[in-house]
Amino acid sequence: MRYAGLTDEPARRNREHGNLRDFRVMQQFTCETAARQWKRRMTAQGYGEDIGGKGWKYGYTFSI
Repeated sequence: MRYAGLTDEPARRNREHGNLRDFRVMQQFTCETAARQWKRRMTAQGYGEDIGGKGWKYGYTFSI
């Protein structure tokens, strides 16, 4: 399954998931509205929602 989420600390979020090899920061945001829109687009494309990240400055993806 593929997942997408938002965080202010991508390296920390990756560590929380066990340092996944395919963890990728896909986009950096300057406003929360754009970040939330990106996350909605990703879930509409079939990504699961990773809700554990804190913040919204970076959009990331990974698979398990």
